[in-house]
Amino acid sequence: MGAGAGSYEPVDRPVVAVEPSAVMIAQRPGDAAPCVQAAAEHLPFADGAFDAATALLTVHHWSDWRAGLDELIRVAPRRQLVFTWAADAQSHYWFIDEYLPFVTEFDDAYPTAPEIAAALPGSRIIGLPVPADCSDGFFAAYWKRPEAYLDPGVRATISTFALGILDAGRVDDGLARLAADLDSGAWQERHADLLEADELDVGYRLVVAGA
Repeated sequence: MGAGAGSYEPVDRPVVAVEPSAVMIAQRPGDAAPCVQAAAEHLPFADGAFDAATALLTVHHWSDWRAGLDELIRVAPRRQLVFTWAADAQSHYWFIDEYLPFVTEFDDAYPTAPEIAAALPGSRIIGLPVPADCSDGFFAAYWKRPEAYLDPGVRATISTFALGILDAGRVDDGLARLAADLDSGAWQERHADLLEADELDVGYRLVVAGA
C-alpha cells in the first residue's frame, strides 16, 4: 500500500501495488508490478487475497490510518508489515532539533509506532538504524550528509518538504543557518561523533505482525 513509484517492491515474488496518486503511478517503470489506484482505507480486494501486506513510509499520509490498517489485516490476515518512525526519536534528530524545530508541530497528527503496533494484533516493533550511505531519500537518510538538505532536488523527494505543509520562510531560515554552520565548520565540530559513525538510529521502526 502506498507503493509510489515502486522503489520498495520485491522482484522475487508476485506483487500487486496499490497507490492513490495518479502522478506517482505515472512514474512507475514499465517493468514494475501491476498497480491498482486505490486508497488504503478502501482496498478493492477480497478478504484474505494476499499472503502479506506492506505499508512503507505511507501510514502518516492516510486520512484514517486505523481504517487503513484494518484493511491490511482484512486482505492479508496472515502477515502485515509497516515501516514508520517514532516521532519522539525524530524530534531529537539534529536537522529538526537545530534547524527545523517547528516540524514537530505536526507530530500529534501522525500515529506512533506503538499505536500502529497496538492496531496490528500480535505485532512487534523492530528498530532500523539508517546506514551512512543509505541510497534512499527519506527525511533522515542524510544524517551524515548534511549538505544534501541544501539541494532543492533532494528536498523535492522528501514528502515533508514536497507536500508544501511547512512554512517556506521558516524552512529557508533553517536552511540558511545550516549552510552557514557548514561553511564555518560549526556543524562538523558539533557533530564530530556522527562523522565517525556508520549507522544511526533516527527513529525509523518496522512493525511486523503475523507469522
